[in-house]
Parts: sequence; C-alpha cells; structure tokens
Amino acid sequence: MHLGPPARSGDTDETLAVALVVPLHGPAGVFGPSCELAAQLATEEINAAGGVLDRQVHLVAIDGGAPPGQVAAEVEALVSLGAVDAVVGWHTSAVRKALAPRIAGRVPYVYTAQYEGGERTPGVFLTGETDAAQLLPAMRLLAEATGVRRWCTVGNDYVWPRVTARAARRYARACGGRVRDEVFVPLGAQEFGPVLRRIERCEADAVLMLLVGYDAVRFSRAFAAYGLDQRCLRLSTHMDENMLLSAGADATVGLWAASGFFETLATAESLDFGRRYANRFGVEAPVVGSLGESCFEGLRLLAALAERARSLDVGAIRGASGTVTYEGPRGALRLRGNHLDQRLYLARADALDFDVVAQL
Repeated sequence: MHLGPPARSGDTDETLAVALVVPLHGPAGVFGPSCELAAQLATEEINAAGGVLDRQVHLVAIDGGAPPGQVAAEVEALVSLGAVDAVVGWHTSAVRKALAPRIAGRVPYVYTAQYEGGERTPGVFLTGETDAAQLLPAMRLLAEATGVRRWCTVGNDYVWPRVTARAARRYARACGGRVRDEVFVPLGAQEFGPVLRRIERCEADAVLMLLVGYDAVRFSRAFAAYGLDQRCLRLSTHMDENMLLSAGADATVGLWAASGFFETLATAESLDFGRRYANRFGVEAPVVGSLGESCFEGLRLLAALAERARSLDVGAIRGASGTVTYEGPRGALRLRGNHLDQRLYLARADALDFDVVAQL
C-alpha cells in the first residue's frame, strides 16, 4: 500500500487517489493498524484486477483520530486541491458530521463505521451497521435468552452514543425492560469508579456499552475488577478482537457483541478473506475484526459504485447506486439507498475470541 502524501501531477489520469481516514492515535488507535492493513489488502486486490475505471488506486492516509474540525479541514483541503478523488474510512460520527457537509456532492465518501443511522448527505455511502437493524434484535435476543430487563447505558459523550442511547430506551421497552440510567464520559476517559457505582445503584442486569476503543478496554477491566461481571452482562455494537486482546481474558466474562463481521465468523467468504489476509501480512499481523474489515468493504464498495456508474461523479454514482452489488468478506451485498444491506450476528466473548451464536 502506498500511504503518504498525495502525488498528483502528470499521472493524474492513471491513478485514483483515495483519502483513507482512520484513527492513528487516541482511543480508537487500538484498531487503527487493522483498518490500514485491511484497506491495503483491498487496494492491492483491486489494482491487481485492473484498478477502478482503469486507474490504479493510491491511498492517502489521514489521521481520523484527530479533532473532528481538524480532520474535516485537512480532507476538504485535499479535495479542493484535486489531490484526492474519493474518501473512505472508519472514524467517529463526530468526524463524519464535521466532514460530510464540507465535501458533499464533490467526491464520493464511503463511511464504514457502525453508527446511529440517518445519514443522507449527497454522495455519502455507508457500509456500517445501524442501530435499528443491529441493536434492537440483539437486545431482544438477549432478553429472551438471559432474562435481562434492567439496562444501564454507558457511552462516550458525542453524537453516536447520545443518539443510540435514545433509541435504546425505546428498544428496551419493546423487549419488556427499561433503561434505568445513562452515563456519558469524555473520549479518553481514565476513571470509571463513579460510573460503576451508578450501575450498581440502578441495579442493572445489563449494560449497553457505547465506548470507543481503549475506553471500552479500560471500562471492561474496571467492570471486572469491581465484580459487576458476575451479575451483569455487557452488550457492545462496537467491539472487536483487538479490544478483547487489550482488555485481557479476565475482563471479557459476560461480554456480548453485535456486528456484521467477526474474525471467527465461519462463512466461506470470511474464511477466504482471513486466508488472504494471513498470506499477505503473516499470522502475527493485527487481528482484523469488524472495525478493521469495514475498511476493506469501503474500498470494495467505492470500486463497485464507480464501475457501475463508469464515473467518479457523485451525481452519476447516486443515479447508479440502486443497482450496485458485490461479494466480499461479509457475503453477497447490495446497496439499498445509501446503506449496505448485510447479515448481522450476535457473538459472546470467549476469553480473547468471539463465539458467534446467532444471526440477527
């Protein structure tokens, strides 16, 4: 993968520059390397098959872990200079909210993160899971299987956890339960003692964990050390194997996750992806769970959109998007509106791996 500053001169017609916006530091930095490697694999495979519109894809790395306004300004400047032709990547909804209006309609933008739903900015296409399709069935299945009814939401204090928490109140009622408390902490939170005491006081038997990266790791360690894992399960829609490894096996008891992809997912498509990834980067490479793998999907969707429209023009792509399909690690996928339609799964943490137990 050629990650670095854009090189746009006489070879402009021969290369397609894509801004890869992924977290290189901060709470989400725990899975940033897997995002980069998954994007690299997608790029190499696309280029080996002839590229996009007969142009070789070139990735330009942007640190999506920087403050949202800073990320948006950096990407907008590259778009304005003609230095990038498209934007792809996993980053928080706060970054997406800052970035989308600044590049709307100018270049295609594929956002790969699981998120709160509702994005309709022209030219934005989404590969990630949404609350309505993912969280509601996961909460219902857990309520039926385990009997949990008393929820406490713990999230970072920005748009995704706040909006998802509002939806979770409705979902809990639909499952015969109730959200008894909601607690929000800043990104990069270090101290969870007060949060754990509030969980204990509200007598929750389930925690909806809407924490990013290392914040989820630190919370899980504190949760287990406090003993809450013995009487209270956790459900996350943002949890991958890199975070399990960072938390440690003692901190993953009673932890559940919902996602469109797990590294242990035993489908033909996912197993083949895992084989290609290991062959390319070795068995010691960062584990590619749902968050890193989403960047592979983002590059594949961008290629499918451009090839179907025979153009990178946002208007042409929007006009052709209703007929876009492709096959990837998540199986046969189709774009509906501007969202990718995909299978979703519920998994239980088994020490440092996920055991996929049901399709949602």
